[in-house]
Amino acid sequence: MNQLLKFEEAAQWAFSIFLFSQLPYAWWWYPALILLPDLSMIGYASNTRVGAAMYNLFHHKALGVALGVLGSSVGSPALMLAGVILFGHSAMDRMLGYGLKYNDSFKHTHLGMIGK
Repeated sequence: MNQLLKFEEAAQWAFSIFLFSQLPYAWWWYPALILLPDLSMIGYASNTRVGAAMYNLFHHKALGVALGVLGSSVGSPALMLAGVILFGHSAMDRMLGYGLKYNDSFKHTHLGMIGK
């Protein structure tokens, strides 16, 4: 089952690359921005509760989808780009085994403990 879920996440990541290809940006923007959502880990400098909340907000696929749909609705390529990057980053993270965080530890995710 774990491999099937990783394949599903890989397909979603590939879909984000396809969606990006439909936007009016040079190809290099995708690799330049794909790790940007990880800046949300700065919340861990405060404590694990704040860190998990910030991390989970910027790693929730629904936020990426919502921004992409909003951007499409209002004709904003920048919002569509933000949505595609957030969605793609979240899929890539989950494909690699990094899930949404619990409040007790950065390593405790909805996919299990990181590093096991």
